[in-house]
Amino acid sequence: MTDLSRRHVLGLLGGLAALGLSPSQAQELAGMTLGPATPFDPEMLAARARALSAAPYAPPPAVSRQWLDLSYDAFRGIWFDTRHTLFRGTPGAVQAEFFVAGLYFPHKIGINAVENGQSREVQFQLRTFDVTDQFPTLPEDGTGFAGFRLLGELEVQDRFQEYVVFQGASYFRAIGRGQAYGLSARGLALNTAADGGEEFPVFRDFWIEAAEPGAPTVTVHALMDSPSVAGAYSFEITKGETTEMTVSARLFPRVDLTTVGVAPGTSMFLFSDINRTRFDDFREAVHDSDGLLILNGAGETIWRPLTNPQAVEVSVFADSSPRGFGLMQRARQTGDYNDLVAQYERRPSLWVEPMGDWGQGAVMLVEIPTDKEINDNIVAFWRPAAPLAAGSEHRFDYRLYWSATSPAEGVVAPVIATRTGTRIFEDGRLFAIDYAPHPALGQDPDRIEARISTSAGEISSQQLQRNPATGGMRLDFTLKGDAPLVELRAELWRGGQRVAEVWLNRWVRP
Repeated sequence: MTDLSRRHVLGLLGGLAALGLSPSQAQELAGMTLGPATPFDPEMLAARARALSAAPYAPPPAVSRQWLDLSYDAFRGIWFDTRHTLFRGTPGAVQAEFFVAGLYFPHKIGINAVENGQSREVQFQLRTFDVTDQFPTLPEDGTGFAGFRLLGELEVQDRFQEYVVFQGASYFRAIGRGQAYGLSARGLALNTAADGGEEFPVFRDFWIEAAEPGAPTVTVHALMDSPSVAGAYSFEITKGETTEMTVSARLFPRVDLTTVGVAPGTSMFLFSDINRTRFDDFREAVHDSDGLLILNGAGETIWRPLTNPQAVEVSVFADSSPRGFGLMQRARQTGDYNDLVAQYERRPSLWVEPMGDWGQGAVMLVEIPTDKEINDNIVAFWRPAAPLAAGSEHRFDYRLYWSATSPAEGVVAPVIATRTGTRIFEDGRLFAIDYAPHPALGQDPDRIEARISTSAGEISSQQLQRNPATGGMRLDFTLKGDAPLVELRAELWRGGQRVAEVWLNRWVRP
């Protein structure tokens, strides 16, 4: 689309608005097709989810085989025509563009635009998409919407750019200012790493609210459904240096949910210094996240380095009334990766902050083997101790922070690197932990007590010293013994206070 034609369309929309037409009516005449207006509020969505849970499960409309059988290269040959962007040409603070269903996206989902308490269906039409001259002629009724992306003035005023995507099952992702897409979140995780196979709930309908000019926050609602549970979700999304989402999730199980994951995050970890020798790769590291951070109900800040295991590993961090957890990306320099294309140093961290008391349960970490960076192999979520009973409502409210750091960081010294290798002149395996400079550490390592424990074997050759390369401290020690699996814990104390994150690690013998 040329600049001239874009200005023509914007001028047309402005002229239509001047004639007294609403933004949605103006858009419809410019190419959007919206259904009739009906009242909408979040309580109506919750009622619909409740009613769904009381009825047998029926999946969303399926995409036809012709659309599903498209190759990856062929599927790249169709994209949304931005002349039809939802809320474009209006003075509002949000716009939306859409994705077509097919290939990896087998369901048609519903999308609605909400203005002044009135909802209008955004009707799917192939004419709102562009294609290459090689794209095959396929039936319009064989596909539909697969998801959408939100655009706003994230970096520069008056320039709308993408900062949130909802696409595929209940997956979504976001970025803050200066970031590039990395890990994803999900509405709910069911049976992850459990017997019987994982179940993937689907956001089958969305409602995107128009936002007032200059509004920092936009709101999206979603209806979730799966064979085991229905749910009503609301996302209040505030873009900025950190993009923050306030999430309200109301769940209505069809069956008792015993292996449920609340506020799940999904990421990728291939290698770093902790397992570098397994990969013949020119880069220094490859990962979207390098550790799990937990601020537990007892006030401990825990750092668990991620790894790429030889077999599926599940770690359970029991807790009561958690204050937060998330998958972090701490290596922030280009040289940490030496990948000028992927730019892993720009990938966001994702911090989950519960709102209210989530009671007893555990933060779960699932690590899955992978040999390729295209595979998401890391999942973290909260699992309530008690099953979510069928036929009742369960509510979880929380905030998500898509950011470079989390709100929990800064109180004590953070762990910035973990390395391990076989000792050369004695038996055992050496572990080296680097901590960033922090006032709590002080300047004298002799005044710090290192407390290291192991579930098996013996700890020896313990040493804490200043690291001139980082300005912080390095703790190293040797693990001796032949146990196949060892759980390690390291703490730094000074003056009766913990002065660094609690380092936890699982060592599995190859």
